[in-house]
Amino acid sequence: MASHLLSLGVIMLITCCSLSLASDNSPLQDFCVADPNGAALVNGFACKDAKRVEANDFFFSGLHLVGNTSNAIGSRVTPVNVAQLPGLNTLGISMARIDFAPWGITTPHIHPRATEILTVIKGRIQVGFVTSNPENRLINKVLQKGDVFVFPQGLVHFQKNVGHGNAIAIVGLSSQSPGVITVANAVFGAKPDIPNDLLAKAFQVDVKVVDQIQSKF
Repeated sequence: MASHLLSLGVIMLITCCSLSLASDNSPLQDFCVADPNGAALVNGFACKDAKRVEANDFFFSGLHLVGNTSNAIGSRVTPVNVAQLPGLNTLGISMARIDFAPWGITTPHIHPRATEILTVIKGRIQVGFVTSNPENRLINKVLQKGDVFVFPQGLVHFQKNVGHGNAIAIVGLSSQSPGVITVANAVFGAKPDIPNDLLAKAFQVDVKVVDQIQSKF
């Protein structure tokens, strides 16, 4: 009888532990405004002393400003993450404005820590993401003003202005610090370089082609 009770207790303990890991922990305080100068090493930022917290810690101004798209890809991202808005710390959200020149793009990239949801504010924007191996299926669509599209966390995705005028999008991200891995930069602009013979074999091209591409990064 005692062994049956012990077994039952172990099963209940395992079940409770499994359930406790099924979702993020609930916040233990009202807020944790980021203190970039905090001495504590944590997964994120240490909390600013609550007695010194003020309204500006939860405030950002600038998304009304047009981003400068005079660059090689014709787009500009204005981020609003914990680096710009300390009050986002521990809240698991952030956002950004993306400005596109005509035919401007955001190059294929990944957010390692966030799902992204995009809303078109102006223009026509082609969006898409690629599913994981082995299918590598492209899922894409042209969006109009007011349309919304979601990019699952960790998948390669892109945006392209397919209109003749400027375009604007607002994106939300499910992390205070979503991170960005731009595929071309990561592969061809790594420091030190990824060996060019490895890249040549991976892309099935001549080493000279890899050298030429790497020189641009």
